Amino acid sequence: MELTAQVLSALPRSTHPNLLLGTEHFEDAGIYRISDSVALVQTLDFFPPLVDDPFTFGRIAAANSLSDVYAMGGVPLTAMNIVGFPDKDLPAEMLHEILAGGSERVHQAGAVVCGGHSVRDVEVKYGLSVTGTVHPEHFITNAGAKPGDVLVLTKPIGSGVLTSAAKAKRIPEGDLAEAIEVMIELNAAAAGAMTAVGVSAATDVTGFGLVGHAYEMATAGGVSLEIDAAAVPLLEQTLDLATQGCLARTHKAAQVYLGNRFAADAVDAVLVNVLCDAQTSGGLLISVPADTIDALCDAVRSHGGKTAAIIGRVVEPNDIAIRLR
Repeated sequence: MELTAQVLSALPRSTHPNLLLGTEHFEDAGIYRISDSVALVQTLDFFPPLVDDPFTFGRIAAANSLSDVYAMGGVPLTAMNIVGFPDKDLPAEMLHEILAGGSERVHQAGAVVCGGHSVRDVEVKYGLSVTGTVHPEHFITNAGAKPGDVLVLTKPIGSGVLTSAAKAKRIPEGDLAEAIEVMIELNAAAAGAMTAVGVSAATDVTGFGLVGHAYEMATAGGVSLEIDAAAVPLLEQTLDLATQGCLARTHKAAQVYLGNRFAADAVDAVLVNVLCDAQTSGGLLISVPADTIDALCDAVRSHGGKTAAIIGRVVEPNDIAIRLR
């Protein structure tokens, strides 16, 4: 997180009358207007395997890539594969299964795969460049949270812990079933609900963890966020495995980067680490006016979403950008 901020701050920003959203606030995707009624939502993401099964890995990576379009309230349109593959060490059938898994999720999203690019690499990497559409005056950013808003999370936390535990052979891969279901779930239901109801701000919870992405929302909107740590839904075994040290490196990096802009009032240290830990294909963190909260939660479920947890609130800005209670 710190490295990304440092590098981007030193680069010149692209400007154009039709570039409606760029890199200003670590948004989930860029927005480029192509007409009065249509703007493109563009994003890219890829990473190494988190699970052994190549088809499942492809599904997870694709769902993760598509998530950025959903976080903006957009609809995925096209996707292009990004592949790194050690073709001299691994069979072509494995690559076929990865791409098939990705294609299945893209198809489920109502989009199409229209190409891609591959390179020989020392390890497998896979993801998508995704283009979606949104109305140029009605997209959702991470910058609109207002004091008095309520925070809603649409998937449980814990994928980083569970996949780290599986890699370390602390649990059998069969114990990843719940985490896999969560990671392959598209954020389409949450996006549809946000569009139907209207919300202040949103972001998807991925590599910077819940706390890291909440911090981006706070700073982009010039507010502070208070999160009820006990209200955050967790995958089964998450706390037990985190106590054993099964965490990604992000939980330490996030706390160092945020420094005194982050506080955890009497929250157990293990739970703090979990909420700072990296997630893969996580849910949407949504800031919604308090008088709309019931309508949003009902809409998430009516669109087919499984989780709509109220986890905190937006308050007036103060020295602590993110406070866990």
